[in-house]
Amino acid sequence: MSGTPSASPKVPGSRGYRTLWRWHFYAALFVMPFLIVLAVTGTIYCFQPQLEPLLYPHRLVVTPAASPRLDEDALLARARTALPAGAIATTARIESRADRSAEFIFRLPDGRKESVYLNPYDGSVLGTLDVDRRFMQLDRMIHRKLLLGKPGELLMELVACWTLVMIGTGIALWWPREAASMRALLVPDLSRRGRPLWKSIHASLGIWLALGALAFVATGLPWTGSWGKQFKALATSAHLGSPRGAWGGLQLHSKIAGEANVKTGADSQRNASSSAMDAMPGMTMDDMPLPQVPWAVGAVRVPRSPDSDAPGVRPISLTQLVGQMRVGGLVDGYDIALPTSPDGVYTVSYFPADPKLERTLYVDQYSGALLRDIGYRDYGAIGKAVSYGTSLHMGRYFGLANQILCAALSFGLAALSITGFVMWWIRRPSGTLGAPVRERAAVSMRGWKAALIALGILFPLMGVTLVAVWLIDRAVFSRTAAPAAS
Repeated sequence: MSGTPSASPKVPGSRGYRTLWRWHFYAALFVMPFLIVLAVTGTIYCFQPQLEPLLYPHRLVVTPAASPRLDEDALLARARTALPAGAIATTARIESRADRSAEFIFRLPDGRKESVYLNPYDGSVLGTLDVDRRFMQLDRMIHRKLLLGKPGELLMELVACWTLVMIGTGIALWWPREAASMRALLVPDLSRRGRPLWKSIHASLGIWLALGALAFVATGLPWTGSWGKQFKALATSAHLGSPRGAWGGLQLHSKIAGEANVKTGADSQRNASSSAMDAMPGMTMDDMPLPQVPWAVGAVRVPRSPDSDAPGVRPISLTQLVGQMRVGGLVDGYDIALPTSPDGVYTVSYFPADPKLERTLYVDQYSGALLRDIGYRDYGAIGKAVSYGTSLHMGRYFGLANQILCAALSFGLAALSITGFVMWWIRRPSGTLGAPVRERAAVSMRGWKAALIALGILFPLMGVTLVAVWLIDRAVFSRTAAPAAS
């Protein structure tokens, strides 16, 4: 699956050409089918704002009324009636658009999560949806882990890493050794027929998509389940990801009404030393029942408060909290994780298209005091970069144009997979894998070897598979690789 156009003066017999082609072949053979899956699922998820109201019009869309909307507590009380006893409200979606329903997420006694949708004007229940079986959630889980759980997540991480090898070797195969016209290098020669035509299309399309493909991989890897989590931990420890103090040391806790606000001497010291313990047993933001959480705060521990049986202590209402958020500048499109225990706090996550507007807030469930407001300004350099990359990757940053660009890149990568497969199928000898033959003489290629070693160190999971592919290639395919036409 060479990426070299026939118009390029770089000849297939040049030193190192077949070695690069061989690695390009193995990388592409592995990632091709997954790139098609990623292209389809990623494009669907990119257009979620337009598609979901079409998929669930009777649940998500309402007719605006002249009467005022019911308050959040009244709507939550109505939502409880739609579910069996024992269901616990975990999340509230705050949406102020006049034509959108109100949504609350509950955890059922059997562990499932169920969304309840209501007409915000009269409180009527419009229906329910299993959160994990919602179409967009299924699409997202296919995109991230092929619905295979942790093994699928690791597999898709490997796909992303091997895509880097495919892109790098593809560019190297395309790169001209001598002078060549830009038209010959960048525009496919449609006058050709058969495999030369497919090769010309593949090479030209590949070089046009290379930069976008690299951006897709680079912005997707921080969200992977293995490397992404380790990368987030490293960025946090270096104060380049999450805000300072996010992993313990934040003296945040929900204060019971009537508790003294001033502590001195031994009490202050004891409170400071136990602040980390308040957070240690708690969940991180990534563990919270929230649909979306900014990457930079994913590792932040959610503050907790001591249990209290004090008489007359009552949490503030959801309506009060929403009013407080409105005063603080949050009006629409955010989620609230509701406290489900006496030591919990209200956790508000605002994940808009513009990363500079991202906010994560913790609010005392008893007094309504704002414990902390984390915004883009508090992120480290890496956290800020990942936030922008995520918004671009999801097609959110500059509206419809961003969505169309992401769709074009996605289906361009799918087209590369298809053209590469056709090229391989045309030249593949019957009954063999059809891998390109090795160089006749040893080629050092120190730069490429160093790059692969560096890639294997940076991505350990990929490093293991690089060694495995090299060993299998030497042991199994060293004698069976048939000569292939360029």
